[in-house]
Amino acid sequence: MSQGETKRNLFVRMIRSRIIRAIAVIILIAAAGLVVFSEPLIKIFLKTVIQYRLAALTYDFEDGLHAGICGSGSPMVDINRTGPCVAVVTGKHLYIVDIGDGSTRNITLMGFQTGKIDAVLLTHFHSDHIAGLGELMLQRWAGGSHTTPIDVIGPTGVEVVVDGFHTAYSLDTGYRTAHHGPRTMPPSGAGGIAKPFTLGPAEDASVVVSDRDGVKITAFKVDHRPVVPAVGYRFDYKGRSLVISGDTVYSKSLLKHAKGVDLLIHDALSPWMIEIMRDQAHLSPVRSLKKIAADIPSYHASPEDAAKIAGEADVKHLVYNHIIPPIPNPMLNSLFLGDAKKYYKGPITMGVDGMLFSLPSGSREILVKKLL
Repeated sequence: MSQGETKRNLFVRMIRSRIIRAIAVIILIAAAGLVVFSEPLIKIFLKTVIQYRLAALTYDFEDGLHAGICGSGSPMVDINRTGPCVAVVTGKHLYIVDIGDGSTRNITLMGFQTGKIDAVLLTHFHSDHIAGLGELMLQRWAGGSHTTPIDVIGPTGVEVVVDGFHTAYSLDTGYRTAHHGPRTMPPSGAGGIAKPFTLGPAEDASVVVSDRDGVKITAFKVDHRPVVPAVGYRFDYKGRSLVISGDTVYSKSLLKHAKGVDLLIHDALSPWMIEIMRDQAHLSPVRSLKKIAADIPSYHASPEDAAKIAGEADVKHLVYNHIIPPIPNPMLNSLFLGDAKKYYKGPITMGVDGMLFSLPSGSREILVKKLL
């Protein structure tokens, strides 16, 4: 190595050393500044985060029909899915169909305003479809300082459900009015008002449960025996339509009322996956697991059954919801679907919490996005 090269190497090392020392000094100064000014900086940061989060909890919906999957799970524990719940925006109105455990939080996180909910519609009274009703009634009351309770629409028996939650929340209601004052939490607005409806004896019986501002909601029988009554709901608004099946096996009534809809949100259970669970139930400390796993396929549709309905009814888009069993990884979705695509050639979506399906008025589009 020449003398010139040696000098250049020494010079490079010297410059590099000085740069490293300078960076170290800057880091030390910055660290010292954080120590001295940490509290003001943290407060500024926290304020910014709160502003961002609160602003993000409002979602603007264009005119049309919108269905948000606020809960896509079942009673089986699933870290990625809360209990079944669908939020439906139709024009100026917001409806909640079923309200499973934990789904009220997703309603808020997805940008639906609990204080503006017009009504809750229950498909049936299994615990996983009603567990969050108390929390939702509370959040709606607090979120809008309402002076009248929310309507809770459902087949005969909904009165028992609503009365039970009133009893359970009666002490809490008193506490909140006493703490926040009657202007913020008017006592007359707490809880819900049961709005029961009855259906005729026919297997495909239906009834219109709401028809206002161009929004028509029809309840119809489905087959979830031994759970009776059990219904699905169809929403129609400005030429767009969607059906929520509730829990059912393959149902001719559902087929009839889903004819030509843009969107079908259908429960689904994979029989062969449940069979594996049943066969391995001896490994679980839950003594009833084997019997439960043997029973539940009898009153839920398989992915293929739901696909048959979608195909025969000429549905534009099929969404699986109330997924049984839990799917630990999306890579298993195709296995869950089984032979569904043999029976339905349209688009199929595996529902997960946070999905939003939008059907703009005056359009044939079906837009899908994630809000969580």
